[in-house]
Amino acid sequence: MMSNLYTKIASIVVLLFGILLIFIGTDGFTAFTAETARVNKLLEEKPQFPDVTFEDSKEREYSIEEFKENHVLITFFYSSCTTVCIDLEMNMSELYDKIPKEYIGDKIDFLSISFDPERDDPATLDVYKNMFSSDGETWRMARIRDQKQLNNLLEEFGVIVIPDDYGNFAHNSAFYLVDGNGVLQEVMDYKDVDAAAERIIEILEVGEGQS
Repeated sequence: MMSNLYTKIASIVVLLFGILLIFIGTDGFTAFTAETARVNKLLEEKPQFPDVTFEDSKEREYSIEEFKENHVLITFFYSSCTTVCIDLEMNMSELYDKIPKEYIGDKIDFLSISFDPERDDPATLDVYKNMFSSDGETWRMARIRDQKQLNNLLEEFGVIVIPDDYGNFAHNSAFYLVDGNGVLQEVMDYKDVDAAAERIIEILEVGEGQS
């Protein structure tokens, strides 16, 4: 009899402990995947875009300040990718077309950043951008040649990049929106272009009303 009671108590303790672990690991049940928890953490911390030097498809070098006080919508990719990066940049192109033309280059710019700087030199980036109708100005594709700077940016923005033995990378993907001060404002699902466009337009319209 006592043995059964102890067994029940032990089972309840184990159950409660498991619930506690899930609660902690999912930010109080608000995040049920590691990716959701990562995004929630980014949106809470709102990291500042670090000091890096870009080199784009036209061999120009500059920092994030190049975009003045505009918002910048960012993706991370590598041109040798044959899977998710293609979908990511195709959706970036679709999103670009959904933003009102008067905002493009005036209130928002687009920037695709390669995390494979050795292979994604300016010539490669120039060919790659043409695949998605990037104009190289209001939507630029660039690399960060300094590996330490690149690693710092990836870490700050929670971008996971894991190389394999065949020159490929496993990585997560999203739309990242930073404001005119380089502060991360939104991390959006790259698969839901309509929702991303609606949110970006909302932010830009609010900013316009405050100017």
